[in-house]
Amino acid sequence: MSSAVRIEHVSKVYPRQTSLWRRMGAGQAVDGFQALNDVSLDIAQGEFFGLLGPNGAGKTSLIAILAGLSRATTGQVSICGYDVVSQFRASRRALGVVPQELVFDPFFTVRETLRIQSGYFGLRNNDAWIDEILENLGLTSKADDNMRALSGGMKRRVLVAQALVHRPPVIVLDEPTAGVDVDLRRTLWQFISRLNRMGHTILLTTHYLEEAEELCGRIAMLKAGRIVALDTTRALLAKVGGSRLVLHMGASGWPAGKSRALDERLVQRQGNRAVLRMDNSTELESLLAQVRTAGGAIEGIEVLPADLEDAFLNIMHGDSASASLEKAA
Repeated sequence: MSSAVRIEHVSKVYPRQTSLWRRMGAGQAVDGFQALNDVSLDIAQGEFFGLLGPNGAGKTSLIAILAGLSRATTGQVSICGYDVVSQFRASRRALGVVPQELVFDPFFTVRETLRIQSGYFGLRNNDAWIDEILENLGLTSKADDNMRALSGGMKRRVLVAQALVHRPPVIVLDEPTAGVDVDLRRTLWQFISRLNRMGHTILLTTHYLEEAEELCGRIAMLKAGRIVALDTTRALLAKVGGSRLVLHMGASGWPAGKSRALDERLVQRQGNRAVLRMDNSTELESLLAQVRTAGGAIEGIEVLPADLEDAFLNIMHGDSASASLEKAA
């Protein structure tokens, strides 16, 4: 299957204000902040692909390079076979990007905004597709409203509509559901999943790991500008193993600092709810006894299978050399 997105040995260095920028070859020292370091990915046509990583990992820098808004210091990137530098217009036409930032001209209506966006791609008489997008994103009732009158959630829907207005074969979603309501999340994913079934390639970045686990067939994880994991979602989950022990603590809460062994097992703590890593079911009684010995009062327990959050935390806080790493072809 041919590539929808090909990223080959891409590095990105942002120069420090006090230094002169130099294009550096592979293996040479760099003078500045290195956002990306020898990143290679090959995303096939029709994939639903996840790009995950903590803040500052390099996700936004990579998306900016894909969209032609920034140039890689070294390496090459192509969209549907079009080089993002030498064939910018063709590569940009093949790509739809939903950015994180809400940036609009406040003096146009929703429909006018989408018509203007269509014009940027040389599209006339695009109203039928615009109407379909509006309907699928729950924007029909807002079509003739001024952009400045919309709520933040509605504006984010318009961002998605703008990215889709020219029917791009590749769609990049950069934190599309950050700060939006449950209704929009459900509506958006239904529509995007439908586009994916129609053959569109989806590249998703999100901090909602349950979304990535449900939607993405394959996932790459970035850490400090490097890919530290690249595999199918199923394989990443299989490598985690074990399960999660969810403890609902009494009024005294989690006995923090009372047991180093317990603190090392602690994955998440929210109010009186504590989540511990459990390698196998035989550890259950021992862990409960340790919590009680440390002074914790347990009011309820749940045992849940490991999920993508567990895989993500293991990889981000573990040895990257031991992560699941599948070299792009």
